[in-house]
Amino acid sequence: MTDLQETGPSVPRPDKSKVRVAVVFGGRSGEHTISCATAAGVLSAIDRDRYEVLPVGITPEGRWVLVEDDPAALELSDSRPPVQITTDGLGQGALSAPLGGGELTVLGPTGPRVLGQIDVVLPLLHGPYGEDGTIQGMLEMMGVSYVGCGVLASAAGMDKQVTKVLLGAAGIATAPHVVVGPHAWKRDPEVILDACRSLSYPLFVKPARAGSSLGISKVERPEDLPGAIEAARAIDPKVLVESGIVGREVEVAVLEGRGDDAPRVAEPGEIAMDASHGAGEFYDFETKYLAHDAVAMVCPARIGPEERALIMDTAARAFEAVGCEGLARVDFFLTEAGEAVVNEINTMPGFTPFSMYPYMWQVSGLGYTDLVSELIELALVRSTDVNR
Repeated sequence: MTDLQETGPSVPRPDKSKVRVAVVFGGRSGEHTISCATAAGVLSAIDRDRYEVLPVGITPEGRWVLVEDDPAALELSDSRPPVQITTDGLGQGALSAPLGGGELTVLGPTGPRVLGQIDVVLPLLHGPYGEDGTIQGMLEMMGVSYVGCGVLASAAGMDKQVTKVLLGAAGIATAPHVVVGPHAWKRDPEVILDACRSLSYPLFVKPARAGSSLGISKVERPEDLPGAIEAARAIDPKVLVESGIVGREVEVAVLEGRGDDAPRVAEPGEIAMDASHGAGEFYDFETKYLAHDAVAMVCPARIGPEERALIMDTAARAFEAVGCEGLARVDFFLTEAGEAVVNEINTMPGFTPFSMYPYMWQVSGLGYTDLVSELIELALVRSTDVNR
């Protein structure tokens, strides 16, 4: 967004008694379409009696545009091309805001219009250039309230290696791994491959700073490892190679407590996959977002009371170890020995109709609309004078 030197007449707010929420989605990452799908869910669920909504899209090139308030146009579907925000498509005009904060302006076909100030931003951006602390830093500089984790926690949650360091310091188990740095791999790949011999097959090769299962490969044989690393490097030059953990995949939704209260933890959920209906070998991108008949979200997870207590307690500890605020989803492997191994933390989990985070809260008694409202209210009561 850039400043405009000339602006047209202000557009009056329809109801000043409502909180004005800028819902921001799209973005420059490979998860652009998933972000739009998340926005479709939130725009459909947000309480319009309490909030005035301003849908803001970010194009893959990084342009900010005003978008029509039409959730159906943003939904994920395998029967049409992936949704993409463009200046001459879903975008209705370029947005700008003063760098120090202030009123939004949209430059449309008839000239600039002042949209006015916003009360809070709901950044529904997944992956780099959004979930990683970048937009959070911009909003901090502008003094604008926003939903979710701050700069440091967002960046730490995005980087799987940094997450492991913070969790390890808190005594929370993660999978054994080897970091493949961009320069080390180019200098001497044999050193990396030699280090990976200490890991247990099958291996999982992951971009260090990506989500939605993009670029992840399961490797059964050492000869396939270099190709998997190169595939992950196409998403992120920093890569993790992890030992495969034999265990059930259990997820936990965490919500920040009010005031000094402890984090709130929903009933754990579990992903059940059916290969006969198109599920992949693991919970990959296609299985997660497109093979809907192949995936069942089981919540509460079919685990014993001791395992439930362990996972819920560990999820709350992980939330605080990374410094999360607002929300996060903590994903676990639950081993046969009863060990809860954290797979990753998502600081802006999906809110699509097929996403576990809102579903787990729904089962726990907090509906979709009330969940969105609670996240907005948590953001509004948080101080904007603290470096986060």
